[in-house]
Amino acid sequence: DGHPIIAYYTNVTQDLKVAACDNPTCTTATITTLDSDNNVGRMSSIAIGTDGNPIISYYDTSNTDLKVAACDNPTCTTATISSHDTAANAGQLSSIAIGTNGNPVISYYEADNADLKIAACDNPTCTAATITPLDTAGIVGWETSIAIGINGNPIIAHYDDTNKDLKLVACGNPTCHNY
Repeated sequence: DGHPIIAYYTNVTQDLKVAACDNPTCTTATITTLDSDNNVGRMSSIAIGTDGNPIISYYDTSNTDLKVAACDNPTCTTATISSHDTAANAGQLSSIAIGTNGNPVISYYEADNADLKIAACDNPTCTAATITPLDTAGIVGWETSIAIGINGNPIIAHYDDTNKDLKLVACGNPTCHNY
């Protein structure tokens, strides 16, 4: 509709919130709390799915998980929430993009092993995903940023703290599996 939508974390209540702007300049907005399960919503990233609804990746600090909120409508007043990569301290510094197949792909930092990982969602609402480590050499995966290349494959920029370098991963397929 041309109106911005913003996902954010609030320190006061430690929740994931969404501001659905009421106009293109966002002078007013409808605020919705999407996830209030303890300390959630940090380091969020938002994209618009092929259905026109926002989808948000974020970090669940309490459970140390990557989470995804797939909005049920364009203003994101309700959402389907899923947890991914729950075995590790994963999901920090995420970035989300929509693949050419309509499914989200999420790059993120996994702190336990200091790795860059990707979650290739199995469906548009990301209720299931295939997790793949992309870079595991040293302390890598900070400040990820993901985009879909003209070939339909994800490209991920991230910071390598060990070598103090900007690194780029160009996946060889849409899910980065065996990239």
